[in-house]
Amino acid sequence: MSDTLEYNEVYQEVKGSMNDGRLRISKQGLVFKNNKTGKVDNIQANDLGNGVWRRVAMGHGLKLHTKSGHIYKYDGFRESDFEKLSNYFKSHFHVELTEKDMCVKGWNWGTVRFGGQLLSFDIGESAAFEVPLSNVSQCTTGKNEVTLEFHQNDDAEVSLMEMRFYVPPSQEDSTDPVEAFAQNVLSKADVIQATGDAICIFRELQCLTPRGRYDIRIYPTFLHLHGKTFDYKIPYTTVLRLFLLPHKDQRQMFFVISLDPPIKQGQTRYHFLILLFSKDDDISLTLNMSEDEVEKRFEGKLTKNMSGALYELVSRVMKALINRKITVPGNFQGHSGGQCITCSYKANSGLLYPLERGFIYVHKPPVHIRFDEISSVNFARGTTTTRSFDFEIETKQGAPFTFSSIEREEYGKLFDFVNAKKLNIKNRGPKEGMKQNYDEYAGSDEDAHDAYLEMMKKEGQIREEAGNSEDDSGDETDESFNPGEEEEEVAEEYDSKASGSSGSENEEGSEEEEEKKPAKKPKIVKEKKPRKKKEGKKAKDPAAPKRPLSAYMLWLNANREKIKSENPGISITELSKKAGEIWKTLSKDKKEEWDQEAEEAKKKYEKSLKEYKESGAAEAFQQEAPKKKKESKAEKKSSASKNAAPKSPVKQTGNESFKSKEFVSSDESSSEDSGEEKKPKPKKQEKSKSKKKGSDEDMEEEEEIASTPPSSEASGSASASGSEDE
Repeated sequence: MSDTLEYNEVYQEVKGSMNDGRLRISKQGLVFKNNKTGKVDNIQANDLGNGVWRRVAMGHGLKLHTKSGHIYKYDGFRESDFEKLSNYFKSHFHVELTEKDMCVKGWNWGTVRFGGQLLSFDIGESAAFEVPLSNVSQCTTGKNEVTLEFHQNDDAEVSLMEMRFYVPPSQEDSTDPVEAFAQNVLSKADVIQATGDAICIFRELQCLTPRGRYDIRIYPTFLHLHGKTFDYKIPYTTVLRLFLLPHKDQRQMFFVISLDPPIKQGQTRYHFLILLFSKDDDISLTLNMSEDEVEKRFEGKLTKNMSGALYELVSRVMKALINRKITVPGNFQGHSGGQCITCSYKANSGLLYPLERGFIYVHKPPVHIRFDEISSVNFARGTTTTRSFDFEIETKQGAPFTFSSIEREEYGKLFDFVNAKKLNIKNRGPKEGMKQNYDEYAGSDEDAHDAYLEMMKKEGQIREEAGNSEDDSGDETDESFNPGEEEEEVAEEYDSKASGSSGSENEEGSEEEEEKKPAKKPKIVKEKKPRKKKEGKKAKDPAAPKRPLSAYMLWLNANREKIKSENPGISITELSKKAGEIWKTLSKDKKEEWDQEAEEAKKKYEKSLKEYKESGAAEAFQQEAPKKKKESKAEKKSSASKNAAPKSPVKQTGNESFKSKEFVSSDESSSEDSGEEKKPKPKKQEKSKSKKKGSDEDMEEEEEIASTPPSSEASGSASASGSEDE
């Protein structure tokens, strides 16, 4: 017999995954090398307990129990290998391989046996299946039921999530069989139990997924979410990525934890844990560890006593414990200045964040897509309106993601970002075709829509004006226009076919013509609404004491020049932002010093204010302030009247053309009646220029009037007929 046995096509079963490799058996023990990962497992000869030979799906298999409680399963042997292996184990390891048949009938009633770290479900004398208790992650009990949840293996194509056992009640024994079953499982299972004190606790954090408020207890190896209804234990090994994302309103922050495998509640799976924080929430945190332990474990990443914004402390603690980088948005900036885009995914509104290496959508449901997973992207028109567009992503596996209802102003920014990341844009055409198409149809929809609204508004205004003109037509008279007076301008029409009779005859004739002709839409005249006078600000007494500065402003005044010198060329807004960040990071002791100075300044202010009021200066100022205000107004009016030019009864700007179109007046009538002012009578004005120039007489008349310079007498009276000139 040879000293070693080698098998090149053997599979090792690990949490439901069959890993192919090579098995080498020697006097020192067994060595298995994984062909895929190169990992090597050793079983020492003195650690072997017993071995079982059994028929399995992939031929025959070897199951070995070690004295330390571990179980190793190797499949892929041939039936002829049993005799050789049995003799080798007996002569070198003093272990006998026993043959055992498996029950394949599929019966669901049987007996459960606990042997070491193995749960065996037997039907009769044969075993139906076995469960290594080290694979159990959680054990929960019901009325007559026990549920086992398992750790997941990423390499397994199909994973067993949970298994349920029905335990019938026992009437003979006083102990509960369900509890006895659960205790046997928990004694050997790898269940996460919250033993000992937590490193720190964050109380009542708002959680969007799963929804509710939870206390988060931070333990060395896992995270415990404690809510009113559910509890979740999240091992740090299941955390894939951390994200810190600013909300679009710039007042809140999202902290997103990506999980694989996800936490589950019933049939619901949560692949992301999303926490929402307000930027204004501050906290002081003390770790439940000594300073030496904190320094030794976290190497300066954390300190025993910390204070600052709540979201900053949570992210710092998570980063130090999980040892993962925190992903933040990159250089993308949307149309409104934010680092995200408002859109909808599966009929739910949320925010899409373009990152440096992917996209993440928050929330409901949260989606994270890496650039290396993307096959192509597409910009499509919105289904309901052209005011928005859809952004479609297709992964290499063929899964589509459509983010809809994106404002069209965001198109240019998103297109440039996708183009810079060198993603495959499916609908890219000549001259960036999609961008051109958007410009072509973008304005058409808006113009059509606005034209319709404008038409509806005009119709409403015409109806209102028509109703008002019918009611007030008999009382209106034509008056000269005086600048500065807010009066309605009367819309007049010039009738080119007026008769040569007097004003009364013309009025009668015009009334008869108006009855014959269809009613015309009157000219729309906008009414000037009187402006409301602004109330003046209350006058401030220069002798009154000034209000004290806050602690932050005192600190800023003392450190402004220092911040400028450290950041040359910084703007005012960037300076205030930088100062706010520095102020947040200041220790509690330093802030207390400035708080004391602010408190002292406040006391001095209150003291001086009291003295100011007691002296009577405040009352005297309040009495004198209205008088000074009236005097200043009177002075302004007098100065304005002196500087103003004398008012003319006729509008001077463009009055020549205005008179030639609106009014007809003769030199004779104006010279005869130079001492008297005649009341102008309204004439009809033609709508189109072609009608105004229809006759030669009218054109000559207009030229005469336009060439005559306006006099004070002629401009003061506007004749309605002009029959004498004709």
